[in-house]
Amino acid sequence: MPTTSLPRRAGARTAALAALTLAGTAAGAPAALAQPSGDNGDVKIHAVGTPFDDQSNEPKVCDFYLAAFNFDRGERVTWTIKTHPPVAGGPQLPNSSYPDNTVTIESDGTAHTLPLGLPDGQYRLTWRTNLGHGAGKHKTFKVDCPVSKPTAPPGPNGGPPAGGGGLARDDAFAPVAGAAAVGLAAVTGVVWFRVRRRPHGV
Repeated sequence: MPTTSLPRRAGARTAALAALTLAGTAAGAPAALAQPSGDNGDVKIHAVGTPFDDQSNEPKVCDFYLAAFNFDRGERVTWTIKTHPPVAGGPQLPNSSYPDNTVTIESDGTAHTLPLGLPDGQYRLTWRTNLGHGAGKHKTFKVDCPVSKPTAPPGPNGGPPAGGGGLARDDAFAPVAGAAAVGLAAVTGVVWFRVRRRPHGV
């Protein structure tokens, strides 16, 4: 009897250890699946002027940049932006003006792009990492820049140009014209007086 009970106890201990091992593996599996390497970061859309460390997302912007957070150090994030819904031949990034669409994550898990610009419209941002899985992540946003009011043309400045047909002011020419008229009358009178006296020999 004592000899037959020992194997049973050993078998029971082995089964218990195996059960504990399986339980530990099962408990750790959800955590591993929740944040696999390369899929634990996020990319935010920031209006130009928003601090780099601000983790809020701005879905309506004019000039903007992309800010990456909570990625793995040294990870490379590649992004694209296209119209949403898709428009054939519509504006997109990268393009000739903004050819670089990859950022490398810093030691603190962050990175950001240079300022970017697009015409007004609805867009979809998609990003992938070199350590990630699947087709990547995405979010939509809107570009809406305020329309500046047109500046009114300047009004007329200064008097009319020479020969421009402007109306002359009375006080501007009256003294000069009056003096000229008096002088002309005096000269005419002298000439007429001399002409009148010559026939009489005076």
